[in-house]
Amino acid sequence: MRRMLIACVALLLPAMAPAQSATQVAERAGFVGTILISQGHVVETRTSIGSAAPTGGAPVATDAVWRWASVTKQIVATLVMQEVAAGRVALDTPIARYLPKFRGPTAGQITVRQLLRHQSGLPNPSGDETAVPVYYTPSYKGDRSPLTGYCAGKPLTAPGGNWQYNNCDYIVAGALLEAVTGKSWDRLLRYRITAPLRLRSVSATRSLVATVPGYEDGKPEAPQDLASYGASAALSGTIDDLWRVDRALLSGQLLTPAARAELWDGQPALGFIALGQWVFTAPLKGCAKPVKLVERRGSIGGVEVRNFLLPEADRVVIAFSNRAPFEFGEVWQGKGFSHDLLAAAACAPGEK
Repeated sequence: MRRMLIACVALLLPAMAPAQSATQVAERAGFVGTILISQGHVVETRTSIGSAAPTGGAPVATDAVWRWASVTKQIVATLVMQEVAAGRVALDTPIARYLPKFRGPTAGQITVRQLLRHQSGLPNPSGDETAVPVYYTPSYKGDRSPLTGYCAGKPLTAPGGNWQYNNCDYIVAGALLEAVTGKSWDRLLRYRITAPLRLRSVSATRSLVATVPGYEDGKPEAPQDLASYGASAALSGTIDDLWRVDRALLSGQLLTPAARAELWDGQPALGFIALGQWVFTAPLKGCAKPVKLVERRGSIGGVEVRNFLLPEADRVVIAFSNRAPFEFGEVWQGKGFSHDLLAAAACAPGEK
């Protein structure tokens, strides 16, 4: 398939540095999708590579609406930490204090911190082996209530052990936010983040028709009910609006320094998982010293996202793809697409 490339939007960037090398990394890896790289408040690279559909045609528009998938968790964890900073929520208090109507049998044992760090042991709606778990399909007839439905069912494990990735953790966290603030998590998001930052594309209920369609193994993905992901993965928006959220986190607009440090407290013994994201330091080829990274990833159907914040370098690197499976790789392994993209962004001439 002939590849197509929308010219990079390069602001304040000489032709030699990360814009070209990042694009070359993407093309060499066979990446299809959209990439944004920024330094401070300046977007250096905004690029779409490849055609929107496997059959060819125009690339995805750089202002297209993407599913943010589990990047939603990163944002919901930020909202919870705002409540922690205000003294209305305590991370090491059982969730039963805030959700007395939650029917899960371990509500008195699961702490808010364990919920945000995937140590709750709650049921996992993504646990069945079908291509699309029935919980997320339009045909699901069960109870999706965070307090009485699937997520309040029989726990998989006792709380407090090793982390187990689970969308129920954040579906319940959304209910906790509503119980404490009196606003649904998506209304609170609008009040606290999207309205102040003037993010016009962000939605928690948008249908798949309005987002970039995904393809799995070259075929259109199976239908899903995006809203069913709730506070775990239902958000969608443009790549630019996600960048604005990242910038607000980096610049201290959304959290106090203490609350952000708690949010980004990656635990080595737990694979560097923090609250709603992973935070670790990794060597990048070409950089003079290891780089601190805040990583949040997500996928729904054929759409995948990687959202990287580099706090010490004041950089953001975001990549959306609508071709699954795509091998992003693991940064800490020192190779693969994510590593090479970050190296191109953070270790360019003059940035080492």
